[in-house]
Amino acid sequence: MIDFTNVKIAVDFDGTIVEHDYPGIGKENLFAFQTLKELQKLGANLILWTFRTGKELDEAVEFCRRNGLEFYAVNKNYPEEIFNETVSRKINADIYIDDKNIGGFPGWSQIWQMLNPYELQQKEAEKRMASSQKNIFKRFLSSKNDKYKE
Repeated sequence: MIDFTNVKIAVDFDGTIVEHDYPGIGKENLFAFQTLKELQKLGANLILWTFRTGKELDEAVEFCRRNGLEFYAVNKNYPEEIFNETVSRKINADIYIDDKNIGGFPGWSQIWQMLNPYELQQKEAEKRMASSQKNIFKRFLSSKNDKYKE
C-alpha cells in the first residue's frame, strides 16, 4: 500500500461526497465514505474543501460526522488557521478530489484504484498471506516442540 501518512487530501462536498442538491444535501455518492475512511486509516489528513459556508457548511460537516467521517480541517489548511485577507482561500493539499476536475468526477471506486493501484494491493495481499503462512508453520512447530518437552 502507498504510505499516506500526513498526505493532505482536499475533498469537495457537493457532487463529490454527495450528489448535487445545494443548498440541500444530496444522496451519498457510492463508496464515498468507505473510501475516505480507508484513506484516513492509511494516514491521510482529509480537508473538506467546499463552497459552502455558514449553516450549509455546518450541515455538511454534521452529515459527514453522522457517517463516521471527521476532517482534519474544514476550508482551512490546518485546524488552527484563522482566515483573514492575508491568507489565501486556496487549500494547500497534495491531492484534490473534486467533481469539477477536467473530465468530471470518475467515482470513488476509480479514485481508490488511482490512489491504490491493483498491483500494489495484490503485492500487499501476497505479503500478508506469506506472513500468515509463516506464522501457522511457527505455531505448528512450537506445538510439536511443546509435546516433546512434556
